[in-house]
Amino acid sequence: MRLTNTKIAAALLAATLLFLPAMAQTADTNKSISTGASDELFPPNAKPGECYARVFVPATYRTDTERVVVKPASERIEIIPATYGWVEERVMTKEASTRLELVPATYKWIEERVMTKEASTRLEKVPEAWETVTEQVLDQPAHTVWKKGKTPLQKVDGATGEIMCLVEIPATYRTVTKRVLKSPATTREIKIPAEYKTVRRRVLATPATTREITIPAEYETVRVRKVVKAPQTTKIAVPSESRTVTHTTKITDGYMAWKGVLCEVNADKVTIMKIQRALRAAGENPGEIDGVIGRDTMSALNAFQRKNHLAAGQITLETLAKLGVKL
Repeated sequence: MRLTNTKIAAALLAATLLFLPAMAQTADTNKSISTGASDELFPPNAKPGECYARVFVPATYRTDTERVVVKPASERIEIIPATYGWVEERVMTKEASTRLELVPATYKWIEERVMTKEASTRLEKVPEAWETVTEQVLDQPAHTVWKKGKTPLQKVDGATGEIMCLVEIPATYRTVTKRVLKSPATTREIKIPAEYKTVRRRVLATPATTREITIPAEYETVRVRKVVKAPQTTKIAVPSESRTVTHTTKITDGYMAWKGVLCEVNADKVTIMKIQRALRAAGENPGEIDGVIGRDTMSALNAFQRKNHLAAGQITLETLAKLGVKL
């Protein structure tokens, strides 16, 4: 059944509507993408009978390959083991040693005078001493008294009255006997000498000691395995290892541009079936080969465009050329 122009246009419109959200999201996340001359309202240098669409041209990259060293040159040390041989030699089976032998102590008897009671002292009371003494004590001290005159000769003249004489009376004494302390009561220290006795006791004459007795070493002849040639080491150079690495460098940024696309003017069912077969041959899954641009066909087409860095969003003429489909 032949696909009419109206059906082709409807299919293209449906496909465009399906990818408009994805294109809008791509535009939002890539605001820095350069658009250049593609900002024009209409395709430049358009030819009659051809269809054009505004599609996203992905960024271009350059792949560089270089050889890098992953492991530098080094040295490997190889050990040559030692060689051994059997020889007879006299070896010590038991080391020389020593043992200590006890020499007991010796004792002897001695006599000595030992104190049984230490010297001491005792205090003895000495009573006070008294004596009787006699002494003259003043009974009445010397003094004077007035006395009347006894003879007229004592008168100076007849005109005077009695004559009074001041007479000195000598002091009088009396003998007193009394008992006085000659020496107060005291104590005196009486020494009591120490007491001794002669005893006989056993004392150490020579202390216990030890003496060292040497025990000689023991030997025997045995057959032993000895090193004939010591182990050796050699250095072996290990060459460096390198590998090829590939890194990608961006050449140009992605941008929106007018591109020639397949439309109702230049597409029919046979062409669309060719595109579906080419996509399948390229390893993509366009769904059923039915000449209808459905969801599976557009998904396979977009995947093919991404892998080959082609403008995405429509069936561009560049994509057809890459698939090997001729109109």
